[in-house]
Amino acid sequence: MLRHIAGHMAQAVLLLISVVILIFCLLQLIPGDPIQAMVGDMPVPPALRASLEQRFQLNEPFFQRLYSYLVNVLHGDLGYSMNYRRPVFDILAERFPRTLLLAGVGYAFGLLIGITIGIQSAVTPHRSVDQAWSSLVLIGYAMPTFWVGQLLVMGFSIHLGWLPTQGMGPMISRASGVDWLLERAAYLVLPVATYTILETTRVARFMRASVRETLEQGYIVTARQKGLSRREIIMGHVVRNSILPVITVMGYSFGTAMGGAVLLETVFSYPGVGSLMVEAVRARDTQVIVGVVILIACSVVVMNIVVDLLYAWLDPRIRVSSAQG
Repeated sequence: MLRHIAGHMAQAVLLLISVVILIFCLLQLIPGDPIQAMVGDMPVPPALRASLEQRFQLNEPFFQRLYSYLVNVLHGDLGYSMNYRRPVFDILAERFPRTLLLAGVGYAFGLLIGITIGIQSAVTPHRSVDQAWSSLVLIGYAMPTFWVGQLLVMGFSIHLGWLPTQGMGPMISRASGVDWLLERAAYLVLPVATYTILETTRVARFMRASVRETLEQGYIVTARQKGLSRREIIMGHVVRNSILPVITVMGYSFGTAMGGAVLLETVFSYPGVGSLMVEAVRARDTQVIVGVVILIACSVVVMNIVVDLLYAWLDPRIRVSSAQG
C-alpha cells in the first residue's frame, strides 16, 4: 500500500512540473506588452521600462526565466504580482479558502443528492418515475453553469428579493457572532445551489447506470433466491458495489468544479480564485495566472490521490494487487 501511495506521489510531482512548464510556455505566446499592461494607458519611459524588466526578469532569456521560476516554485515562491503589487502566494492564500468553501459545500451536497437520486431512479419499479428522474437529470446536466446561476439570480434575487445577487458579504456590516455568519451565509446560497445542481446531475447519471448494471449481476439474483428483502439487497449489496465507479469520477468532478469557479464566481462577483483568474488574464498578470493554474492542478491531484486511497479501502482487490506489486 505504501508503494502504491509513493508511486502516485511521484506521478503527481511529475504532472505538476509538466503543468507549470506547459502553462509558462503558453503564456509567452499571448500578444501584448506586460509592462504596458501593468502601467496602464500612460506611456512608459525607457528608464522605467528597463527598471521593471530587470525587476521582473523580463529581459532574461526564456529558458533562464523558466528555470528560475521552477526553482522558486519548488521553494514555495510563486512570484510577485505586477497588478496587485503583492506576492502571488499571499493573494492565493486569501482567495483559495473562499473558493474551497464554495466548491466544497456544493460538491458535498451534489454527491449526497446525486447518489440518492441515482439509486432511487435505478431501483424504482415504476418506469414512469425512472423516466421522470432521468429527464430532470438530463435537463440539469445540459444547462450551462453560468446560465443556471443567472436563472437563480433572476428568480430568487431580482423577482423575489430573498437573497443577495452578488458578492461575499455586505460592504458595511455591524453584525457579529452568529448574525455575522448568517449574514454571509445568505451570499453563499445561490452559488452553492448552482454548484450543487451541476454536481448532482453528473453524479446521478453515473450512479443510476452503475446501479442498473449491478442489479443484473449473478450475486444479486442469488441474494433474491436466498429470500433477502429488497432493502437488504440494495443496502448490503447494490450500493456498496455500485458506488465504486462513482468514486473513480470524483476526482474528475472535483477538477471540473474548481474549473467551473471561473465562470460561476464571475456571475456572482464572488471574490475567489476564479474571479482572480479573470482579473489576472485581463491585466496580463502572468505570475498570478500560473499561480492559479498550479493551485487548481494541486487540488485536482490531491483529490485524485484521496479517491485512489478511498477506492483501495472499499475494494480489497486493489489492496491485494498493490501489495503484490
